[in-house]
Amino acid sequence: MMTPLRWVRYNHRLTRTVVLRNRCIRLASRASPCRLQDGNCGQSATILPLLVSTVSLLTRRTVMRRNSIIFWATLILAVCFLVQLLGYGVRHSFSIFFPFILDEYHWARGDTALMLSIHLLVYGICAPITGTLVTKLPPKQLILFGIVVLSIATAACYLATELWHFYLFFGVLAPIGLSCVGSPVVNPTIVNWFNERRGMAIGLAQTGGGLSFVFVFLMEFVISAVGWRLAYIVMGLIILTVAVPIVLAGYTFKPQERGLQPLGANKGEEQKGSISPASPGRNAVERWSVRSGLKSKELWLLFFSNMLFWGTGCYLVLAHQVKHAMDLGYSSAIAASTTAFFGAFMVTGQISALISDRIGREATVLTASVFTSIAIVLLISLKPTSGLAPLYGFAVLFGLGSGLYAVCVFAGAADIFAGRHFGLFNGIVLAGMGFGGAFGPWLGGLLYDLSGSYLFSFLFALGSFVLAFVAFYGAAPRRYVARGFG
Repeated sequence: MMTPLRWVRYNHRLTRTVVLRNRCIRLASRASPCRLQDGNCGQSATILPLLVSTVSLLTRRTVMRRNSIIFWATLILAVCFLVQLLGYGVRHSFSIFFPFILDEYHWARGDTALMLSIHLLVYGICAPITGTLVTKLPPKQLILFGIVVLSIATAACYLATELWHFYLFFGVLAPIGLSCVGSPVVNPTIVNWFNERRGMAIGLAQTGGGLSFVFVFLMEFVISAVGWRLAYIVMGLIILTVAVPIVLAGYTFKPQERGLQPLGANKGEEQKGSISPASPGRNAVERWSVRSGLKSKELWLLFFSNMLFWGTGCYLVLAHQVKHAMDLGYSSAIAASTTAFFGAFMVTGQISALISDRIGREATVLTASVFTSIAIVLLISLKPTSGLAPLYGFAVLFGLGSGLYAVCVFAGAADIFAGRHFGLFNGIVLAGMGFGGAFGPWLGGLLYDLSGSYLFSFLFALGSFVLAFVAFYGAAPRRYVARGFG
């Protein structure tokens, strides 16, 4: 008698959408490659059923088979989620380690914060390079290389006793690895797999980056238990032992490698099989060459928008918010918990960014800028007697705004530049964050050292959020969506 799985695989009978989702969940639990890793991919197996119901809304396909596009797209989202959670956890751990390093060595805040600035600068330089390499080298091997470099660089911070040690390990080596693990590879992967509803798909994948702030909060307890040096080793080992099996088991750069077409690919493309390896559609491929893209004002407006919002805005604040709260008399645990709140609500913002598929990217980025601006006003108004409400109110609004923007800037880039050169253009937009970040955290520390207050630092961040919206609005992804490009 034919088993249910064989019946599904060989007869290809149509089912109702609800039946499709239920059987996808069973298939994910029985047939996921993660089961071959003796539990190392347990987190992916847990997340898969939660993502299936959402992914099923992205397509009208109701044909159920073993190598279904729904199953593999779900698996790709889960892998990208977990890899970004672990990878960006290293960068975002800076604000947790920062006070402990200052207390031990008593270096100037500007000089110490420079390690994050160097990290972001190197990441910004590496992002477009990695975006180009992702179409020339095997992407899975590129990610595995990044995981190894990132985990070694993180653990090596245990040995740091001089500032230049941190500059080398955290500032130079870690972002080289992270550029191969994070958005320069993940975003083109998602664009390859999703031909429509990219805002939703990128938002789901990037929630890993948002939840990395919650992962960082857990490091606060590790630091309390074993000290900040051993905490770096623990973090490095977690990245290596968890991320490598997940990538080996479940990562695929493009659906064509499994004989599939992207979710939402039209019938003409499916019949011709003409979709480029790094391209979700033909219109975008025909529109942009490398030269025309590099000369376009849209690319550089997105570059400056990301530079201002995340580089000189978010990362300036994130580098110093914990220390600022501790200066006002909050305990280290409460101060660090703002990072966890920020991360949790950043995830909420990233998921909510799917609304940009309906109301437009520009309206969503305007909402993000308003949320982050109000958050900065709350942060500036904090006093030793303010209590917890305004502190956590800042974290909530700052997280929501940052999450909305983090998705929309890349969804907007995909609306304009999706095609076989998207990896390069996506990397350039990421480089904007890197170059801004090279300036933001350092400037925040320098202004504090000069004035004895974070007032001017946070006002600078506030201005960055306003100008970031202006630049994004000028890039105008709405025009390309209206014309049918992207």
